[in-house]
Amino acid sequence: MSALVQHREEFVFIYDVTDNNPNGNPMDENKPRIDEETGYNLVTDVRIKRTVRDYLFEYEGHNGTADRDIFVRMTEAKGGGLKDGKARAKDFDEDADTILNKCIDIRLFGGVIPLKNDSIRFTGAVQLRMARSLHKVAPLYIKGTGAFASKEGALQNTFRTEYVLPYSLIRIYGVVNEHAARYTRLTEDDVELFYTALWEGTKSLHSRSKLGHAPRALVRVRYKTPNFFIGELDKRIVFKSDLPDENIRDIQDGKLDLSALKAVLDREQQHIEQATLKTDDRVRIDGW
Repeated sequence: MSALVQHREEFVFIYDVTDNNPNGNPMDENKPRIDEETGYNLVTDVRIKRTVRDYLFEYEGHNGTADRDIFVRMTEAKGGGLKDGKARAKDFDEDADTILNKCIDIRLFGGVIPLKNDSIRFTGAVQLRMARSLHKVAPLYIKGTGAFASKEGALQNTFRTEYVLPYSLIRIYGVVNEHAARYTRLTEDDVELFYTALWEGTKSLHSRSKLGHAPRALVRVRYKTPNFFIGELDKRIVFKSDLPDENIRDIQDGKLDLSALKAVLDREQQHIEQATLKTDDRVRIDGW
């Protein structure tokens, strides 16, 4: 196992969604989450963490074999249905050390581990803020026909309805905290796998409601000064387009302006060990 995380990091991950629903609200007809005051699309940190967990489970071998697992995942109970948290903890003999050693998602995001006589709460070393789009969005209400009749012998197919976003360019801001990493035993290798899962997992979303996601940019800032970080790097990134916000339909309808971000990184360079930018080849960048 690699060394524990020793330095703080900030990151901004940007991805887009075309003709789909990036994060439906089950309490509101599964509509895309919208900030009604601003018209910006919202995506919860829970949705992003699920993307990471699913990728690590399906593609990186964290699936209960070779002492690598994902703790927060749907597992079947012996009597049918799904296990709750207590039953899941029993899969690891209700031992917190075993869970930390085997489960990368607890090392990354923390969690509450229900044990026999008590519960242990681990604060995640990787914290994500609610994601927001870089522009206003305009949801579409779509009606269609289903594959089957409404009942046997009926001549009319069933109808289905759904809400989608024609386009949304979304930014996620997060911090990797070196102090919390000591308690969850987060390693440098874990962090690299997290970034891989964030990028590749977004591309690998293959359900009908998630097809159409694409990673576009990832900014990572690693600090060398203890306890120092700039904060709110996401608010220094702007998507500039000549189109009205609601008419944007593609990443090439505008440019990512990173000039404000680059300016603050240059100003605080004495505290920074490394700042990197990864982009998709269709992204146009200004100011980096």
